[in-house]
Amino acid sequence: MPKSQTLINPLIKFISLFIISFNSLSDSPSTAMSAIANPSLPCPDSGPIRPSTPLIEFLERVQSTALATFGDRDFDPKLYMDMSLKFDLGKANWAFERLPRLGSGVVPVRVFEGFVKEYLNEAGSDLARHDPGDYVAVPEGFLSRVERAEVRGWALEVHSLWRNLSRRVAVEEPELHTLLRLPEPVMVPGSRFREVYYWDSYWVIRGLLASKMYDTAKSIVYNLIYLMDTYGIIPNGARAYYINRSQPPLLSGMVLDLYNRTGDLALVEKALPALLKEHNFWNSGIHKVVIADADGCKHSLNRYFAMWNEPRPETSTIDIESASKISNDSEKQHFYRELASAAESGWDFSSRWMRNQSDITTLATTSIIPVDLNAYILKMELDIVSLARATGKKRVVEQFLEASHQREDAIKAILWNDKMGQWLDYWLSGTNSCVEGHKWEACNQNQNAFVSNFIPIWIKSFRTGLA
Repeated sequence: MPKSQTLINPLIKFISLFIISFNSLSDSPSTAMSAIANPSLPCPDSGPIRPSTPLIEFLERVQSTALATFGDRDFDPKLYMDMSLKFDLGKANWAFERLPRLGSGVVPVRVFEGFVKEYLNEAGSDLARHDPGDYVAVPEGFLSRVERAEVRGWALEVHSLWRNLSRRVAVEEPELHTLLRLPEPVMVPGSRFREVYYWDSYWVIRGLLASKMYDTAKSIVYNLIYLMDTYGIIPNGARAYYINRSQPPLLSGMVLDLYNRTGDLALVEKALPALLKEHNFWNSGIHKVVIADADGCKHSLNRYFAMWNEPRPETSTIDIESASKISNDSEKQHFYRELASAAESGWDFSSRWMRNQSDITTLATTSIIPVDLNAYILKMELDIVSLARATGKKRVVEQFLEASHQREDAIKAILWNDKMGQWLDYWLSGTNSCVEGHKWEACNQNQNAFVSNFIPIWIKSFRTGLA
């Protein structure tokens, strides 16, 4: 994502996204990897794939046909992936295959519009408006330290938007929808983003806590737990086409913030098993990287790595166009995985992930050990310690205290740059990026300045060390 229509976010996220955009646009190709002597080269594509579904594949074909019919001006490929079927897939596909086409193969506009009207529901029609029961126009104690009347008035206008963004998933036949079923009400970002997104939910909950809407915030957490338990991953968003990748892991922070505000131990008990599963997801298999520091001591850190190597369905036509100058099929698959992995990071897209900042086909997200991801996982480990301690789970406390100490050491050894006084992304160099074991080299720290370099300051232990 991130999505400009997410209406309630803390100032820090706005500033972060501004800097992300600035970095993506302002750097010149000549300085893109100036600090890295031998940036990683593409590996042959490898790694697990989460299979698509017949419905997703069908809607991708509808999307491609729509582009050919209407042209690319103001074209939104996601729109077609969010439509649901009025009839079973077999009937819709039969009708689609028999649409008359011009000599160029393009379906005429009126014919295509007629097909969509007859066989597909409008995007967003599988969400029903919901009136959050804990919403009040002026919450007691709302921003009590804000003195200026005009600022408080503006804040209350923002607060009132919760009623416009609250929905319930209305999916009775899952096979007809890409929208995933969820047991509790949701808060959607708005505009073309008609579903829950993972790391957006952290910022949404921060806003809900300020609005004293604790039950609504808990519903968001319960939905994310449900996704973790159902799919073995908290997807990028609550769509079938998103379950091949996650997003920055912030569920533990949501749970801890809610517990600190409400003291709800039942929520903690419900959340802890899901948090342990999520920690395992990020710390095993393709997301785990073992690297030896300058003294030969081995450390385990993490990277983004999507379980997908095809065009992202929600932007399939765009991804295909982006890959059009790549002739080799294996290299295309690798590029598609890098696109999806950049989307898993939440920084889609930034020059931070590119070997050449002017060429998106040089994305190398899976060959980078990112500062922010490892800081988020360290925070997850420390949050789990706090939550396990609150529920008397001593063994979990001990396990995750040790894990957090090891990660803190790893972040300092691999990502910290003493001369610059900040943490830096680490690029797995050359063909060595394809193997399991890696050796740290100072020249592979990316010395370009990104706001993500300072995310560890969010973690209390690092703030203490800097004091």
